[in-house]
Amino acid sequence: MPSVYLSPSTQDFNQFIGGGNEEYYMNLIVDAMIPYLRASGIEFARNNPGNSVPKIIERSNEHHYDLHLSLHARGTPDGNDAPLRGIDVYHYAIDPVGGEKAAYIIYQNLKDIYPVPELVHFVPNFEMLELSLTNAPAVLLEIGYYDNPADANWIRINIAEIGRNLALSVAQFLKVPFQEPQMQMNVPNSPASQSLHTIL
Repeated sequence: MPSVYLSPSTQDFNQFIGGGNEEYYMNLIVDAMIPYLRASGIEFARNNPGNSVPKIIERSNEHHYDLHLSLHARGTPDGNDAPLRGIDVYHYAIDPVGGEKAAYIIYQNLKDIYPVPELVHFVPNFEMLELSLTNAPAVLLEIGYYDNPADANWIRINIAEIGRNLALSVAQFLKVPFQEPQMQMNVPNSPASQSLHTIL
């Protein structure tokens, strides 16, 4: 069966303006994806929030996955007068087969739901470890800026829509029919309420 390794951020020290942190919200987005993945017949595993990036890569490489998807938010770099805004969709530039295609699908679909679609960027990258060292084709997302109130609020109030959109992109990349869950599941209040999964 088609499969995906889900790698939401483990960076709980990156605080969202208005409350919460990067790890918390990226895990909620993954929680929102899961009912759609299950309904569409896509097997999945997800990382352990306590693992380092090298350990996450090691766990991803222990099995054959058709896609490795890493979810993050980011802070505005020093030297900017005001917080930046936007989404970056990264793929590995040196060996783009698979990852580039998945990234482009995600990029196109996120433009449909992000309020400023021209600020959704499709970015080749040479250095990110989750792109260069995973066996599976890989995509890393920076879903907005956690220090920008507009981005932080957009993520906060659109968890379910973002999760559905990303699950749709995964299904399109894996070439499986996208299915809505028969029963809509509420997004848990905490990532801890969704147990970690290995390949089913």
